[in-house]
Parts: sequence; structure tokens; C-alpha cells
Amino acid sequence: MPEVSVRRRRSAYERVVRPVLYRLGRGDAEVAHEQTLAGLRLLGRVPGAPRAAARLYGAAKAATPRTVFGVRFPSPVGLAAGMDKNGIALRAWPALGFGFVEVGTVTAHPQPGNEKPRLFRLVEHEAVINRMGFNNLGSEALAGRLAAYGDLGYPLGISIGKSKVTPLEDAVEDYVTSLSRLYRYGDYFAVNVSSPNTPGLRTLQDAGHLRELLTALHAEAAALTVAGLDPKPILVKIAPDLTTSAIDELLQVCTGTGVAGIIATNTTIGRPGVEAHPLAQQAGGLSGRPLAETSAKVVAHIHNETGGALPIIGVGGIVDAADATRLFDAGASLVQVYSGLIYRGPGLVRTINRSLP
Repeated sequence: MPEVSVRRRRSAYERVVRPVLYRLGRGDAEVAHEQTLAGLRLLGRVPGAPRAAARLYGAAKAATPRTVFGVRFPSPVGLAAGMDKNGIALRAWPALGFGFVEVGTVTAHPQPGNEKPRLFRLVEHEAVINRMGFNNLGSEALAGRLAAYGDLGYPLGISIGKSKVTPLEDAVEDYVTSLSRLYRYGDYFAVNVSSPNTPGLRTLQDAGHLRELLTALHAEAAALTVAGLDPKPILVKIAPDLTTSAIDELLQVCTGTGVAGIIATNTTIGRPGVEAHPLAQQAGGLSGRPLAETSAKVVAHIHNETGGALPIIGVGGIVDAADATRLFDAGASLVQVYSGLIYRGPGLVRTINRSLP
């Protein structure tokens, strides 16, 4: 992978804020993550602070709104799942220019996730390896928090996954439980069957398992709609490590069960371009700049295979506006960022929004 150009003018975040964050917890990336969320949570609670931040970083109104799978997005640039798993900073994200936020991944049972340390920065590659393991407070706790928020004023996606303690044969019930608890609060739901950090989870991408899961989730959604709730789009988040034939089989299941869109892609178990890095042997999923080419290829394949009929949220490898443009050009209707925030800061969202036609 090509190195980041030294000629690029670094932002104030990169020069001043990022070095401080990287020293927190003696360099433990998860400590920096937690402290950043705590700061954003405080920002969202201070009267006038979100408005001031919006003036500084450029609100989402800099972009043209888009309507995708029936949901109106004030900006097509969203925050990917994993950053704010438990939804503690939801008042702050729009001030940074995000047009939507995806919380989670959340599970039916609260769980601590994998043993620490479990989050690693590969700074020279603008990459991250994580094996967090769906650490979250559970879907019931998230439902309570979202009820307390009330109307957020922007679209909220909710990523749901399988609890580690739940046997694979009971996975459907686990997902359905979370969907039922959270259905009234989400504008769309992402079915995460592609994280590499929960044992056996990726087998749910197989056609038979996936069809059973999606059929049950749509049945539950239909029942909740009959009970008086608005219908909500259900999306599937896929891995970047699938073969094209496996992707095609998965797409057939998705279109056959009424899935509203695809999120492409999750982290990769491969180590493209970072094989020689001392941290490359750490277990977990790789994200950040090294994933850019792979995610764009997967998005393009899905777009071509479905004739553009199935909306795509492109995610993976976005660290500048050109990366986002590549995903839009490949066929994505929306994009999400996460690892790029770690390296480029909140100005990245403003830059992408201003680059859009």
C-alpha cells in the first residue's frame, strides 16, 4: 500500500489533538476511544456546544440530502457501527457533520467482549486491528437510553448481532429479541453476520442460515408493524473476505427475503499491505486505509450484480474525500467512516461533505 504523502498539510487535529490521544492509557487505543466518547457525550450535554462545534466543523447541510430505502438522510456521510456502541454521544455526532449514525453492534445479552488489549493502531498505514467482540450493555439497555433521548433529529441505524453466550443454533432468537426491543427507535437495522470476532458468526452468511435469520427478522418486523409501528428497512452487513460466488449467493438470499440494502464491508481477516507490521499478527479484523481497494471492489460487484436495484452503504478505507468518492462512483448510495476519524479527525467529515456534488 502507498504511504501517506508527506506533502499533505496536516490538520490541527493531527498536529495537536491526535498525539495527546495516542498517549492516553500509555498508548492503549481503547482508552483513547473511551475518552473521546466521554468528551463527545459531554459536548452533547452542554447547552450551545453542539451548535458551536457545527460552526467549526461544518454541519451536514453542506451536503445534498438523499433518500435511500425510504429514509431521508441530510448528508450521505454517516458514522459506522463500533464507534458509539451504546449510543452515549448521540447528541454530538451531527455537530461534526454526520448525516446519520449507526449504533452497536448490540446483542440481546450484555457482554464485556474479548480480553484486553483488543484494539491496535497501525499508524503508518492509517489502519486499525480490533477484536472487541461486540462489547456492549445489551439491547435492553440501549432501548432505555434511546427512549430517554427522544427524537434525535437525524436517521439512526442500529446494528444487531449474536450474543457470544448464545449457541449458533439459537442465533435467530437472539437477533429477533434485539430487533423487537429496539424496533421503535431505529430508522434502519443492520444485521451483522460478518464480524470476525464472535466465534462462528460468519457462518450466518451462508445461504441457509442467512435465509432463516432474515425470514424470521422480517416476520417479527411485520408483526411489529401490524401492532402499530412504522415499517423499518433491514440491511445486511457483509465481510470483505467472501468470494464473488459467495457474495452472489448471499445477494440472492437478500433479494429473495426483502432486504432493503447491503452494508459493504466489515473488517477483513486479511492483512493487505500491512503484512510486515509488528502488529499484523494480532488476531482481529483490519480496517482503515488498507481496506479501501477491497471495499470499493465489493461495492462495485454488488452494484453491478444487482443492477443498482439494491442500495449500498459503502464503508471501509475512507481516510480522505477521494476514498469516499471512489465508493460513490462504485455504486454506494451512502458511506460510513470510523477508522478515518482516528487518523484525520472530525475535519474528515466536513471535507467529504464539501467534496460532494
